[in-house]
Amino acid sequence: MDEYEKLEEQEKKLQERLDRLEVMETEIRDREKKLKEKEKAKKQVLLRLAPTLWQDLAQWAEEDYRSINGQIEFLLAEAVRQRKKK
Repeated sequence: MDEYEKLEEQEKKLQERLDRLEVMETEIRDREKKLKEKEKAKKQVLLRLAPTLWQDLAQWAEEDYRSINGQIEFLLAEAVRQRKKK
């Protein structure tokens, strides 16, 4: 096999890898799109909280590196998981 044939073989392998990567990239973009659509589908809820509870949640959220909204959602999801285990 001469140098030219070796280069052609390498180029073929690289093109195959590139094709696989493009397929993977498309799959990832599709998943991201589905996740974004799912996130848009979230329901909004008006929630009234006592100021002290709000402060406690805000502090807890900060410790967990979440927004207050994210912390409330996390806590509600956790409570639902615990309830389903019973």
